[in-house]
Amino acid sequence: MPAKKSPALHPDLASVLVTKAQISRRVKSLGRELKRIYGDEEITVVAIMNGAILFTADLLREIDNAVRLDCIRTTSYGNATESHGTPKLVHGLTLDVTDRHVLIVDDILDTGRTLSLIASMIRGMQPASLRVCVLLDKKGRRVVPFEADLVGFQIPDKFVVGYGLDFAERYRNLTHIGVLKTSRQKVHA
Repeated sequence: MPAKKSPALHPDLASVLVTKAQISRRVKSLGRELKRIYGDEEITVVAIMNGAILFTADLLREIDNAVRLDCIRTTSYGNATESHGTPKLVHGLTLDVTDRHVLIVDDILDTGRTLSLIASMIRGMQPASLRVCVLLDKKGRRVVPFEADLVGFQIPDKFVVGYGLDFAERYRNLTHIGVLKTSRQKVHA
């Protein structure tokens, strides 16, 4: 039987940091960790859009708990590769989280500004518990002291795209996470 050919590297990527298979295995593992934490309790999942959409969908398929899902939309990068400072809340929660077990899900924890802001906001709503799950943790970029309760992968300080992560709203659909070539880190026409 011929060897399985690996997929071609996307031409805009310098390298693949996390493969589709690695993501799949880790998401399954995170699902098991969440089951251990919450048991049979209902969970209110708050996904940070747009980046966490793929991760959240896959993660929810790994848990059999009753789940309420809400989304928050923030912006902090725009069309840049560096955060422009204070994140802006574009769309807030619609569900009441008072006395609920809340799990914030995000694609990446880097500066800590966005998750710190959202966690603080939700804590003010008096949930029964609050945890944060991120796919990627880029500790080298932290400017606000913040740690996630569950982390998929620790990554180096590289600009990454794929599996929900974007640059100027592109590359979210890649099935793996890759380092975007420096030459591609400018706004496309």
